[in-house]
Amino acid sequence: MTNTAQRALTEILSYADDGISLTFSVGAQDIATYTYRPTNDQYESPRPYFHPLTTLEGDEVTIYRPWDHVWHKGLSWALPNVGEHNFWGGVTYTREAGYSNLENNGAMNHEAFSSIEESETGISASESLLWTAQPARSGEEGAPLIRERRRFAVQLLPSGNAWALLFETEMSNVSGAEISIGSPTTEGRDNAGYGGLFWRGPRAFSGGSFHSDAGTGSDELMGTRSPWIAFTGQHDGTCRKSTIMFVEDQGNRGASNQWFARSSPFACLGSAPFFSEVVPFKEGEPLRYRYAVVIADGESDAETSTTLAAAAKAALDSWA
Repeated sequence: MTNTAQRALTEILSYADDGISLTFSVGAQDIATYTYRPTNDQYESPRPYFHPLTTLEGDEVTIYRPWDHVWHKGLSWALPNVGEHNFWGGVTYTREAGYSNLENNGAMNHEAFSSIEESETGISASESLLWTAQPARSGEEGAPLIRERRRFAVQLLPSGNAWALLFETEMSNVSGAEISIGSPTTEGRDNAGYGGLFWRGPRAFSGGSFHSDAGTGSDELMGTRSPWIAFTGQHDGTCRKSTIMFVEDQGNRGASNQWFARSSPFACLGSAPFFSEVVPFKEGEPLRYRYAVVIADGESDAETSTTLAAAAKAALDSWA
Protein backbone atom coordinates (compact mmCIF):
# COMPACT_ATOMS: atom_id res chain seq x y z
CA MET A 1 0.00 0.00 0.00
CA THR A 2 1.35 3.44 -0.90
CA ASN A 3 1.76 6.18 1.68
CA THR A 4 -0.97 8.15 -0.10
CA ALA A 5 -3.39 5.23 0.16
CA GLN A 6 -2.47 4.68 3.80
CA ARG A 7 -3.19 8.33 4.61
CA ALA A 8 -6.51 8.10 2.80
CA LEU A 9 -7.50 5.19 5.04
CA THR A 10 -6.39 6.70 8.32
CA GLU A 11 -8.06 10.03 7.59
CA ILE A 12 -11.45 8.31 8.02
CA LEU A 13 -10.43 6.54 11.25
CA SER A 14 -11.42 8.50 14.38
CA TYR A 15 -12.26 8.04 18.07
CA ALA A 16 -14.42 9.60 20.77
CA ASP A 17 -14.04 9.49 24.57
CA ASP A 18 -17.08 9.95 26.82
CA GLY A 19 -15.23 9.40 30.11
CA ILE A 20 -16.40 5.78 30.36
CA SER A 21 -15.44 4.31 27.00
CA LEU A 22 -13.51 4.95 23.81
CA THR A 23 -15.38 4.43 20.53
CA PHE A 24 -13.47 3.97 17.29
CA SER A 25 -15.09 4.71 13.94
CA VAL A 26 -14.32 4.36 10.26
CA GLY A 27 -16.26 7.14 8.59
CA ALA A 28 -19.78 6.94 10.03
CA GLN A 29 -19.41 3.27 11.05
CA ASP A 30 -18.49 2.53 14.69
CA ILE A 31 -16.23 -0.54 14.68
CA ALA A 32 -15.06 -0.85 18.31
CA THR A 33 -15.97 0.38 21.77
CA TYR A 34 -13.56 -0.06 24.67
CA THR A 35 -15.28 0.36 28.03
CA TYR A 36 -12.54 1.21 30.51
CA ARG A 37 -14.78 2.09 33.47
CA PRO A 38 -17.15 -0.91 33.74
CA THR A 39 -20.03 -0.96 36.23
CA ASN A 40 -20.35 -4.73 36.55
CA ASP A 41 -20.94 -6.54 39.81
CA GLN A 42 -17.87 -7.78 41.73
CA TYR A 43 -18.93 -11.37 40.97
CA GLU A 44 -18.22 -10.71 37.29
CA SER A 45 -14.62 -9.57 37.99
CA PRO A 46 -15.04 -6.01 36.64
CA ARG A 47 -12.47 -5.25 33.92
CA PRO A 48 -12.17 -3.21 30.73
CA TYR A 49 -13.59 -4.86 27.62
CA PHE A 50 -14.14 -4.35 23.90
CA HIS A 51 -17.81 -4.50 22.88
CA PRO A 52 -19.31 -4.14 20.42
CA LEU A 53 -16.78 -5.06 17.77
CA THR A 54 -18.07 -4.92 14.21
CA THR A 55 -16.81 -5.52 10.71
CA LEU A 56 -16.30 -2.62 8.34
CA GLU A 57 -19.67 -3.55 6.82
CA GLY A 58 -21.30 -3.15 10.24
CA ASP A 59 -21.89 -6.78 11.29
CA GLU A 60 -21.42 -7.28 15.05
CA VAL A 61 -19.03 -10.07 16.07
CA THR A 62 -19.20 -9.94 19.90
CA ILE A 63 -21.75 -10.59 22.62
CA TYR A 64 -22.01 -8.96 26.06
CA ARG A 65 -23.15 -10.68 29.28
CA PRO A 66 -24.76 -13.78 27.70
CA TRP A 67 -27.15 -15.42 30.15
CA ASP A 68 -25.08 -18.62 30.36
CA HIS A 69 -21.87 -16.78 31.36
CA VAL A 70 -22.66 -13.18 32.29
CA TRP A 71 -18.96 -12.55 32.96
CA HIS A 72 -18.16 -12.98 29.25
CA LYS A 73 -17.64 -9.45 27.89
CA GLY A 74 -17.05 -9.28 24.15
CA LEU A 75 -13.25 -9.33 23.96
CA SER A 76 -11.23 -8.85 27.13
CA TRP A 77 -8.04 -9.80 28.95
CA ALA A 78 -9.29 -12.17 31.66
CA LEU A 79 -7.53 -14.74 33.87
CA PRO A 80 -9.42 -17.31 36.00
CA ASN A 81 -6.68 -18.74 38.22
CA VAL A 82 -4.29 -16.06 39.48
CA GLY A 83 -3.03 -17.66 42.66
CA GLU A 84 -6.13 -17.79 44.85
CA HIS A 85 -7.80 -14.97 42.88
CA ASN A 86 -10.23 -14.94 39.96
CA PHE A 87 -9.96 -12.20 37.31
CA TRP A 88 -12.27 -14.02 34.90
CA GLY A 89 -15.56 -13.77 36.75
CA GLY A 90 -18.09 -16.21 38.12
CA VAL A 91 -17.18 -19.45 39.81
CA THR A 92 -13.60 -20.64 40.30
CA TYR A 93 -12.35 -24.14 39.45
CA THR A 94 -9.98 -25.73 41.96
CA ARG A 95 -8.58 -29.23 42.24
CA GLU A 96 -10.11 -29.64 45.68
CA ALA A 97 -13.66 -28.41 45.07
CA GLY A 98 -14.28 -28.23 41.31
CA TYR A 99 -16.37 -25.18 40.38
CA SER A 100 -17.52 -23.17 43.39
CA ASN A 101 -18.19 -19.62 44.54
CA LEU A 102 -15.15 -18.54 46.55
CA GLU A 103 -15.72 -14.78 46.92
CA ASN A 104 -12.36 -14.22 45.27
CA ASN A 105 -13.38 -12.18 42.22
CA GLY A 106 -10.91 -9.38 41.75
CA ALA A 107 -11.09 -6.29 39.55
CA MET A 108 -8.89 -4.68 36.90
CA ASN A 109 -9.16 -0.97 37.65
CA HIS A 110 -8.44 1.66 35.02
CA GLU A 111 -6.16 4.37 36.40
CA ALA A 112 -5.36 6.58 33.42
CA PHE A 113 -4.54 6.77 29.75
CA SER A 114 -0.98 8.00 29.44
CA SER A 115 -1.52 8.70 25.75
CA ILE A 116 -3.97 8.32 22.89
CA GLU A 117 -2.17 8.98 19.63
CA GLU A 118 -3.20 9.18 16.00
CA SER A 119 -0.61 8.28 13.37
CA GLU A 120 -0.33 7.28 9.71
CA THR A 121 -1.04 3.66 10.63
CA GLY A 122 -3.93 4.06 13.08
CA ILE A 123 -4.90 5.09 16.62
CA SER A 124 -2.97 3.77 19.62
CA ALA A 125 -3.78 4.06 23.34
CA SER A 126 -1.59 3.42 26.40
CA GLU A 127 -3.28 2.67 29.72
CA SER A 128 -2.29 1.95 33.32
CA LEU A 129 -4.37 -0.41 35.47
CA LEU A 130 -4.27 -1.71 39.03
CA TRP A 131 -5.59 -5.21 39.72
CA THR A 132 -7.09 -5.61 43.18
CA ALA A 133 -8.42 -8.54 45.19
CA GLN A 134 -12.07 -8.82 46.15
CA PRO A 135 -12.65 -6.54 49.17
CA ALA A 136 -13.28 -8.21 52.51
CA ARG A 137 -16.36 -6.00 53.00
CA SER A 138 -18.56 -3.95 50.72
CA GLY A 139 -17.34 -0.38 50.36
CA GLU A 140 -13.73 -1.23 51.09
CA GLU A 141 -10.90 -1.41 48.57
CA GLY A 142 -9.28 -4.70 47.69
CA ALA A 143 -5.57 -5.32 48.21
CA PRO A 144 -3.36 -4.38 45.22
CA LEU A 145 -1.97 -7.43 43.42
CA ILE A 146 -0.86 -6.50 39.90
CA ARG A 147 0.08 -3.34 38.07
CA GLU A 148 -0.53 -3.51 34.35
CA ARG A 149 0.69 -1.39 31.47
CA ARG A 150 -1.64 -1.99 28.55
CA ARG A 151 -1.48 -0.77 24.98
CA PHE A 152 -3.86 -1.30 22.12
CA ALA A 153 -4.24 0.07 18.62
CA VAL A 154 -6.86 0.11 15.89
CA GLN A 155 -5.51 -0.19 12.35
CA LEU A 156 -7.07 -0.75 8.95
CA LEU A 157 -5.40 -3.56 7.02
CA PRO A 158 -4.20 -3.21 3.42
CA SER A 159 -5.64 -6.56 2.29
CA GLY A 160 -9.25 -7.67 2.46
CA ASN A 161 -12.13 -5.72 3.96
CA ALA A 162 -10.55 -5.98 7.40
CA TRP A 163 -9.13 -4.14 10.37
CA ALA A 164 -6.90 -5.18 13.26
CA LEU A 165 -6.95 -4.61 16.98
CA LEU A 166 -3.38 -4.81 18.29
CA PHE A 167 -3.12 -5.66 21.99
CA GLU A 168 -0.19 -5.69 24.42
CA THR A 169 -0.10 -6.24 28.17
CA GLU A 170 2.77 -6.06 30.62
CA MET A 171 1.84 -7.24 34.12
CA SER A 172 3.98 -6.64 37.22
CA ASN A 173 3.44 -8.46 40.50
CA VAL A 174 3.05 -6.00 43.40
CA SER A 175 1.41 -8.41 45.86
CA GLY A 176 4.50 -9.06 47.96
CA ALA A 177 4.65 -12.78 47.12
CA GLU A 178 5.04 -15.04 44.10
CA ILE A 179 1.78 -15.80 42.29
CA SER A 180 1.13 -18.90 40.20
CA ILE A 181 -1.02 -18.26 37.12
CA GLY A 182 -2.85 -21.25 35.67
CA SER A 183 -6.25 -22.38 34.41
CA PRO A 184 -8.94 -24.93 35.23
CA THR A 185 -6.86 -27.42 33.20
CA THR A 186 -3.80 -26.91 35.40
CA GLU A 187 -6.21 -27.54 38.30
CA GLY A 188 -7.25 -30.88 36.78
CA ARG A 189 -10.16 -30.15 34.40
CA ASP A 190 -9.41 -31.53 30.94
CA ASN A 191 -9.46 -29.18 27.94
CA ALA A 192 -10.53 -26.13 29.96
CA GLY A 193 -7.39 -24.04 29.68
CA TYR A 194 -9.19 -20.75 29.15
CA GLY A 195 -7.70 -17.44 30.20
CA GLY A 196 -5.87 -14.63 28.41
CA LEU A 197 -7.26 -12.52 25.60
CA PHE A 198 -10.72 -14.04 25.25
CA TRP A 199 -13.46 -13.48 22.64
CA ARG A 200 -17.10 -14.56 22.87
CA GLY A 201 -19.06 -14.52 19.62
CA PRO A 202 -22.75 -13.86 18.97
CA ARG A 203 -25.31 -16.66 19.33
CA ALA A 204 -25.60 -17.08 15.57
CA PHE A 205 -21.91 -18.05 15.35
CA SER A 206 -22.52 -21.39 17.10
CA GLY A 207 -21.41 -24.17 14.78
CA GLY A 208 -18.94 -22.04 12.84
CA SER A 209 -15.55 -23.26 11.72
CA PHE A 210 -11.90 -22.71 12.64
CA HIS A 211 -8.94 -22.60 10.32
CA SER A 212 -5.25 -22.52 11.29
CA ASP A 213 -1.88 -24.01 10.39
CA ALA A 214 -3.00 -26.99 12.50
CA GLY A 215 -6.00 -27.68 10.25
CA THR A 216 -9.66 -26.87 9.65
CA GLY A 217 -12.57 -27.94 11.82
CA SER A 218 -14.52 -27.05 14.93
CA ASP A 219 -14.03 -28.14 18.53
CA GLU A 220 -11.21 -30.55 17.63
CA LEU A 221 -8.90 -27.53 17.34
CA MET A 222 -9.19 -27.01 21.10
CA GLY A 223 -5.72 -26.96 22.64
CA THR A 224 -3.84 -26.96 19.34
CA ARG A 225 -0.80 -24.76 18.73
CA SER A 226 -0.28 -22.47 15.74
CA PRO A 227 0.92 -18.90 15.17
CA TRP A 228 -2.63 -17.87 14.22
CA ILE A 229 -6.18 -19.18 14.21
CA ALA A 230 -9.30 -17.90 12.43
CA PHE A 231 -13.00 -18.45 13.05
CA THR A 232 -15.81 -17.85 10.56
CA GLY A 233 -19.44 -17.48 11.62
CA GLN A 234 -22.69 -16.50 9.91
CA HIS A 235 -24.99 -13.71 11.04
CA ASP A 236 -28.71 -13.80 11.58
CA GLY A 237 -30.58 -11.23 9.53
CA THR A 238 -28.01 -10.38 6.88
CA CYS A 239 -26.89 -14.04 6.50
CA ARG A 240 -23.44 -12.62 5.74
CA LYS A 241 -20.32 -14.27 7.12
CA SER A 242 -17.56 -12.68 9.17
CA THR A 243 -14.13 -13.83 10.29
CA ILE A 244 -12.23 -13.14 13.50
CA MET A 245 -8.57 -14.11 13.69
CA PHE A 246 -6.04 -14.18 16.52
CA VAL A 247 -2.35 -13.80 15.65
CA GLU A 248 0.18 -14.37 18.42
CA ASP A 249 3.47 -12.50 18.68
CA GLN A 250 6.08 -15.25 18.49
CA GLY A 251 8.10 -13.40 21.11
CA ASN A 252 5.48 -14.33 23.73
CA ARG A 253 6.56 -16.76 26.41
CA GLY A 254 5.76 -20.30 25.23
CA ALA A 255 4.75 -19.24 21.69
CA SER A 256 3.09 -20.74 19.87
CA ASN A 257 0.76 -21.24 22.83
CA GLN A 258 -2.33 -23.42 22.88
CA TRP A 259 -5.63 -21.94 21.73
CA PHE A 260 -8.90 -22.22 23.62
CA ALA A 261 -11.19 -22.80 20.64
CA ARG A 262 -14.86 -23.74 20.79
CA SER A 263 -17.65 -23.56 18.21
CA SER A 264 -20.35 -25.26 20.29
CA PRO A 265 -22.49 -24.77 22.30
CA PHE A 266 -21.25 -21.23 21.62
CA ALA A 267 -18.42 -19.67 19.66
CA CYS A 268 -15.39 -18.48 21.60
CA LEU A 269 -11.65 -18.15 21.16
CA GLY A 270 -8.89 -17.37 23.61
CA SER A 271 -5.13 -16.93 23.56
CA ALA A 272 -4.71 -19.21 26.64
CA PRO A 273 -1.01 -18.73 27.51
CA PHE A 274 -1.61 -20.64 30.77
CA PHE A 275 -3.67 -23.47 29.19
CA SER A 276 -1.75 -26.49 30.51
CA GLU A 277 1.25 -25.00 32.30
CA VAL A 278 1.34 -23.00 35.53
CA VAL A 279 3.47 -19.89 35.03
CA PRO A 280 5.28 -18.50 38.09
CA PHE A 281 4.74 -14.75 38.39
CA LYS A 282 7.49 -13.18 40.48
CA GLU A 283 8.06 -9.65 41.69
CA GLY A 284 10.51 -7.83 39.47
CA GLU A 285 9.86 -10.18 36.54
CA PRO A 286 6.97 -8.75 34.46
CA LEU A 287 4.94 -10.94 32.11
CA ARG A 288 4.37 -9.51 28.63
CA TYR A 289 2.04 -10.76 25.89
CA ARG A 290 1.15 -9.32 22.47
CA TYR A 291 -1.55 -10.23 19.93
CA ALA A 292 -3.30 -8.99 16.83
CA VAL A 293 -7.03 -9.62 16.48
CA VAL A 294 -8.37 -9.30 12.94
CA ILE A 295 -12.03 -8.51 12.19
CA ALA A 296 -12.92 -9.20 8.56
CA ASP A 297 -15.99 -9.30 6.37
CA GLY A 298 -16.54 -12.58 4.59
CA GLU A 299 -15.53 -16.21 4.94
CA SER A 300 -12.01 -17.36 5.71
CA ASP A 301 -10.29 -20.12 3.74
CA ALA A 302 -6.66 -21.21 3.52
CA GLU A 303 -5.67 -18.45 1.09
CA THR A 304 -7.51 -15.54 2.70
CA SER A 305 -6.45 -16.64 6.19
CA THR A 306 -2.79 -16.76 5.21
CA THR A 307 -3.04 -13.29 3.66
CA LEU A 308 -4.81 -11.80 6.67
CA ALA A 309 -2.38 -13.45 9.10
CA ALA A 310 0.60 -12.02 7.21
CA ALA A 311 -0.91 -8.53 7.21
CA ALA A 312 -1.70 -8.72 10.93
CA LYS A 313 1.79 -10.00 11.75
CA ALA A 314 3.35 -7.15 9.80
CA ALA A 315 1.17 -4.65 11.69
CA LEU A 316 2.09 -6.21 15.04
CA ASP A 317 5.82 -6.35 14.19
CA SER A 318 5.89 -2.68 13.17
CA TRP A 319 3.86 -1.51 16.18
CA ALA A 320 6.53 -0.04 18.45
